[in-house]
Amino acid sequence: AVPMATAISDVAAARRDYMDESGGRYVHVIADGGMGTSGDIAKAIACGADAVMVGSPLARAVEAPGRGFHWGSEAQHPELPRGKRVQFGTVGTLEQILHGPSSVADGSMNLMGALKRTMATAGYSDLKEFQRVEVVVAPQGS
Repeated sequence: AVPMATAISDVAAARRDYMDESGGRYVHVIADGGMGTSGDIAKAIACGADAVMVGSPLARAVEAPGRGFHWGSEAQHPELPRGKRVQFGTVGTLEQILHGPSSVADGSMNLMGALKRTMATAGYSDLKEFQRVEVVVAPQGS
């Protein structure tokens, strides 16, 4: 979404400034929050993230200990109003979710293959190049 995209791009810009000020010290940017599909991952990388934190996509693996449920980074508690336990269900094995093959076209499987395809479609062959792609951020529904 727009807030995450602008946050990532702002932090990536701050990282560039810091690299100049520190004599080349590189700080990695990790996007965390709202990474539910392969498209979200590709957009985060394009906005300048070096990596993404994925919880819900991995919770969909049949091997996941939550068996299709995902808890946020905050621990869900039945008596305290924090956190949420969300049922995503399972879509396939961890291998299928990360590397395919995918049996659905909703972005929940073959996350790495989708990122590679997105990069190739845009004409990029590595992540550092892809982080410099021109991105237009538009509000949803535009």
